[in-house]
Amino acid sequence: MNTDALIDGILASYDRYGGVNRTGTENFPNRQNVVSALFDLQSLIFPGFRFAEEINLKNVRYVTGMHVNRTAALLTKEIQKALVYTVSRERGNADNIEESHCFQLAETAVSALLAAVPEIRRLLLLDVAAAFAGDPAAQNNEEVILSYPGVQAIVVHRLAHFLFTKGIPIVPRIMSEYVHGKTGIDIHPGATIGESFFIDHGTGVVIGETTIIGNAVKLYQGVTIGALSVEKRLMNVKRHPTIEDNVTIYANATILGGETVIGHDSTIGGNSWITHSIPPHSTCSIE
Repeated sequence: MNTDALIDGILASYDRYGGVNRTGTENFPNRQNVVSALFDLQSLIFPGFRFAEEINLKNVRYVTGMHVNRTAALLTKEIQKALVYTVSRERGNADNIEESHCFQLAETAVSALLAAVPEIRRLLLLDVAAAFAGDPAAQNNEEVILSYPGVQAIVVHRLAHFLFTKGIPIVPRIMSEYVHGKTGIDIHPGATIGESFFIDHGTGVVIGETTIIGNAVKLYQGVTIGALSVEKRLMNVKRHPTIEDNVTIYANATILGGETVIGHDSTIGGNSWITHSIPPHSTCSIE
């Protein structure tokens, strides 16, 4: 085996086809670093639940500070890369990018996210309470936090959505696709989701970018809240439905279209296919 020749062939493919993510700030964010920061953020959301760590009254401040500082260091750098990469693509010349300015923007976004952790925790505890209230199999809130994939997905979504609303590119998608792979639940970070949200079972749920979901909504496995068309020219158009408050959508229902509104206090039966609006207090099912 001629190892040098093999290496030369691989290196030549790097030059020919690209697809190499080097370590400089002008390159794409590193997925592993984003996921590592996500681990720290999850530890701030539910300390001691997601990952093995000793937490007591004496060390809780130290542990919290460790996660805050590690998140700030990791995530700021990766968001800076995302901003530099995006701006350089738009301008077509990375040499003109002010990396220090992108760093300041990244630092501001991460500081805002960390400052929002208490509010995000409040929302997530409402989601946990909704799961406990909505599932007879749930024994307590702690079980829900530890073991429910829907809660894991919404934890990451609320973090990713915050960054998405701040105009941060790429990094929110890395977060959402990471948890998609773990749970089978695909929520675009652009989706707007209200309080007390519950996904039961969860496998195969898809929620598109421009979806708007109100408060106290419950979804079952296999639900798709999607677009009628995936044409690229519609990228800046509302393509996904609006689900108003107190709606329950049962397994494998498909709801499509940016003009589709499911009225509040409605129930959508399993396997339904809906491409038009449903008035409030409706029941839609396939017999």
